[in-house]
Amino acid sequence: MLVEQAMARIAVAIVGGGVRRLVFAGGETSGAVVGALEIRGLRIGRQIDPGVPSTVTIGEPGLALALKSGNVGGPDFFAKALARMG
Repeated sequence: MLVEQAMARIAVAIVGGGVRRLVFAGGETSGAVVGALEIRGLRIGRQIDPGVPSTVTIGEPGLALALKSGNVGGPDFFAKALARMG
């Protein structure tokens, strides 16, 4: 729980600093980040890897997110996610 909370605080800080593309791995971490950022909805976009779509938040600020559980995605997932989130 400590790591997830730390990642959530980091996400809030970097979004506050202007970052608009985020990639998080781990279901608990992703959930903590979404909660901390108070995200209320996502538009589902193109598939990055099987079972992992790119998403864009509904509302402001608009954020491009890739959220994956730990057991999906290939070894190049992070590079592909950032490339597809353009």
